[in-house]
Amino acid sequence: MQFQLMPNNKAVWFDTTSLGPSARELGPPGNCPKSPEMNFKPDCFAHAIAYDVETAQSRTIYLDGEPWCSSGHLWPNGDLVATGGTRGGVRSVRVLSMADPKANFVEKKNILADKRWYSSNQVLEDGSAVVVGGRSSFSYEIVPPNKPDFHPKKFNLPFLQETTVPKRPGPGMYIENNLYPFLFLIPDGNVFLFANDRAILFNAQTGVVVRQFPKLPGGARNYPASGMAALLPLTITPDNIQAEVVVCGGNSQDAYPSVDSKHTKNRVFTPALRDCHRILATNPTSTWVKEQDMPSGRCMGDLVHLPNGNLIMINGAHKGVAGWENAMDPNLTPVLYTPNKPMGQRFKEMVPTTIARMYHSVAALIPDGKILVAGSNPHSKYLLKAEYPTELRVEKFSPPYLDPALAAQRPVVPPETSDKVLKYGKDFKIGVKFQGGKVNPPDVKVTLYYPPFTTHGFSMNQRLLILPLKTVANDLITAVAPPSGKVAPPGYYILFVNFRGIPSKGIWVHVD
Repeated sequence: MQFQLMPNNKAVWFDTTSLGPSARELGPPGNCPKSPEMNFKPDCFAHAIAYDVETAQSRTIYLDGEPWCSSGHLWPNGDLVATGGTRGGVRSVRVLSMADPKANFVEKKNILADKRWYSSNQVLEDGSAVVVGGRSSFSYEIVPPNKPDFHPKKFNLPFLQETTVPKRPGPGMYIENNLYPFLFLIPDGNVFLFANDRAILFNAQTGVVVRQFPKLPGGARNYPASGMAALLPLTITPDNIQAEVVVCGGNSQDAYPSVDSKHTKNRVFTPALRDCHRILATNPTSTWVKEQDMPSGRCMGDLVHLPNGNLIMINGAHKGVAGWENAMDPNLTPVLYTPNKPMGQRFKEMVPTTIARMYHSVAALIPDGKILVAGSNPHSKYLLKAEYPTELRVEKFSPPYLDPALAAQRPVVPPETSDKVLKYGKDFKIGVKFQGGKVNPPDVKVTLYYPPFTTHGFSMNQRLLILPLKTVANDLITAVAPPSGKVAPPGYYILFVNFRGIPSKGIWVHVD
């Protein structure tokens, strides 16, 4: 359900602790700690693992509290921070150390200022993170970097209440359509916040709303309608750096009450939206611009950056919304999205999978350039015999640049010949071997990728930076690091060298 690639190449994913056993024992045999989320009964099962993306080896991680439908981010030191959840974890902050290969989550309960169930995080310029929203939590707060004990401060955010579809009478009769809001830090230091069908720009330190954007027509885009959104690649220039946001898919405002069993006995699986729209968040007078339609409707999909500046849409369904048993007709076909191509040429369907990736599935870029895909459980517990079963298989999708016919053109970046610590605005060196013939500087692109915390179709903190280059030779590139934390929040990034759209394997670097 929740996923974060850490800078030690361990992909950490974790799930609910209060809904019974998983398919894997915590270990070693007899290790059955009493669970506060199950009336302190012994729980012998794992609810979190660390999975090595290179070897596929994994280990279990002990997890206290209840992180169900939580949010998270990386601290600048590489530690994973998970915030909120439900039940006993709704105001928790839990930390997983990157340095300790045997680490378990360390949880601090009742730290957050408000309940954070279905909230979103965005790392800010100083390495702190804003935590926004959650069910019936019309507020945000800031979690400081590198310390789990702090004095919380709540900022009320009426915009979240304004964008919530009101609850209907009766227990659990939520609709909302604005949970897991889309958040992006833009280069002026403000935060772009999209919830349901509207967006604002706000100053996280003061709570001041800097701008309200026009309403986006067509339907609901956030949970449970569950569309996709991304900050398009940031090209770093000496002048103003433009930040553009794209929002795709989702469903109608009434798609959730039309299908959810708490709301209706006559369930209707509404077709997901196909439309996409873009807006320049840095332009004070910008309006939404209609993008080319996707080849098919998609809800609960993942929109993931590729190292070369393209993106991929993967996972999700053609009909319905997020929630248990609330979707059907899985969207098995990944779509390559090239935002800078001419209109009409921006989407290309790829080879489909045979595994349905519905509610609670994830997708993430890993350093070898592949997309790791895992999860899918549209049921409250493990259900292995169902039309869309609890999915325990993990896949890797190879984008077109990994075609074996292109292998001879793939650059090689030996980590030992490259700078690993990048300082804002300073030159740095990248050792590289180009294998595709004579190198012309326009054929080369160096990118930095911030690894996101992914859950429920939103990759929090995801950003791809295209760096300025000073010199390009056959064995050495001199590039310029991002100018500030407003453009590149401090922390770990994956660096790629692209040659004619074909990326090297990535190496981890630290930016501050």
